[in-house]
Amino acid sequence: MPATTRRRSGNSNQSTLSFGAQHKVSKPTTISSSLAGKKGKKTTDVSSPAGELRRRGASGSVSPVSVTSPAVEPPSPKANVQCPAEIESEQKPVASSSRSENIIAEQARVELRLRKSEEDRRAEELTEEDIRKYWENEEAGRLAPRVHQEHLTVHEKILRHFDLSNQYGPCIGIARLKRWRRAQMLNLNPPIEVLAVLLKDEAKGIANEKAYIDELMS
Repeated sequence: MPATTRRRSGNSNQSTLSFGAQHKVSKPTTISSSLAGKKGKKTTDVSSPAGELRRRGASGSVSPVSVTSPAVEPPSPKANVQCPAEIESEQKPVASSSRSENIIAEQARVELRLRKSEEDRRAEELTEEDIRKYWENEEAGRLAPRVHQEHLTVHEKILRHFDLSNQYGPCIGIARLKRWRRAQMLNLNPPIEVLAVLLKDEAKGIANEKAYIDELMS
């Protein structure tokens, strides 16, 4: 059997990577050039008045450069001046007691415009002597006399006693006449003498529809 012989092929042309300096690839640096451009632009854009004068003197121009600043107008004195009416309205708000009195007065006017009932006619027939006797009976049922009421009239004492009689409902925020009629409608049997006092005082023009405890709390 003949021996096999191997033939050497030519040199392989395999490409190799070269890491030499001549094959180095790097990005161009533009920082220095950009900074130089910015500095040049800054020096060309910003010029002092003295440098401008020197340049104009060298070129033969003698016209000075006038640098003017924008005029600042002083604030008008009328801008900070407030109307006296506005100041007074800010310093003096409407009191809640005034609003409460207006509401209660309107309630009383509505009640007085209603048609007279049988209780109204009975109350108008009562005399001052009847009212005084009613109050004496109320005082006789107490264990001790009332204090700090010596300066009050009999009418005012009766009305304040009616205000504190919680069996007839709350007395705050409601006119006394409306409270009496509401208690009568609910069959709570309020004293007819209280209605007589209210009607007599209304006929005299005395405004006493607001409960005394309501005045203290408002």
